[in-house]
Amino acid sequence: MFSRLLRPGKRSLESLSEQEILALAISSEEDDGRIYLAYADALRDAYPNSARVFEEMAQEESHHRQMLIDRHVARFGDRIPLVRREYVRDFPDRKPDWLIANMSIEKIREQAEAMEEAAHRFYLTAAARTQDAATRKLLGDLALAEKSHESLARRLGEEHTPVDVKAEEGQTARRQFVLTYVQPGLAGLMDGSVSTLAPIFAAAFATQDTWQTFLVGLSASVGAGISMGFTEAAHDDGKLSGRGSPVKRGLASGIMTALGGLGHALPYLIPNFMLATTIAVFIVFVELWAIAFIQNRYMETPFLRAAMQVVLGGSLVLAAGVLIGNA
Repeated sequence: MFSRLLRPGKRSLESLSEQEILALAISSEEDDGRIYLAYADALRDAYPNSARVFEEMAQEESHHRQMLIDRHVARFGDRIPLVRREYVRDFPDRKPDWLIANMSIEKIREQAEAMEEAAHRFYLTAAARTQDAATRKLLGDLALAEKSHESLARRLGEEHTPVDVKAEEGQTARRQFVLTYVQPGLAGLMDGSVSTLAPIFAAAFATQDTWQTFLVGLSASVGAGISMGFTEAAHDDGKLSGRGSPVKRGLASGIMTALGGLGHALPYLIPNFMLATTIAVFIVFVELWAIAFIQNRYMETPFLRAAMQVVLGGSLVLAAGVLIGNA
């Protein structure tokens, strides 16, 4: 609502003339073709078969655009007015290339089918607004074409990405997710949960002061998060290893490190020392079992082995912190 008030120059589709409708259709087909090529570029390295799908979709859009240009030339001459989708109220927006680069393959396929559906609705509305028989026929034909292409990504996918290829691409997507988010996040959670145990519980039993213990835990958690985040981002740019964006990995590692430490530091905001410590110990074991579950779920580590490694290691660090605090 507020965006409309800030951009009052937008017009409704019903207010456009026949020439402007054709101009809008031409620019929209050109935009969609470029978007499909951007999809293809984003997918080419990891998903070559799907990239070929979007290249063919871009060719379809180019053919539609040429048909519209020919009709405009025959009806109104060579000069095509500048009418773009962002000038028209309620016209579906398109994501810029820098957002496309961060989309998953499934999201890209969904977006492509949504684009075809939006184009179908536009041509139906545009055809109803047109009086010229030949133009009306062209727009109606394009509406039918877009309707049949509503599943174009899926239909072309059956040709270029059969079931076995799609399964392989799914495995590739899962592997990339694990490399970019799960591994750094898991490393951070383990570091934050385990490495902060000793200083937090040592401070707790040495001072018996919940507020001082919380400050120690807060500083240890935030400091570890910043350190782990920068280390993860700086040591590998992801180009050779294929582990993905260093910024994403750094954020995953840093945030999970901080959360791992804060989990058992926050209970010390409770003034009662014994209650705060009891809750903190309970949270520690929840964190350790969560780490074992993630290792089993994503890293395919046998659950019992993961549990023994993480819980045993964490328990030893916790015991060390308690012993040092009571020394």
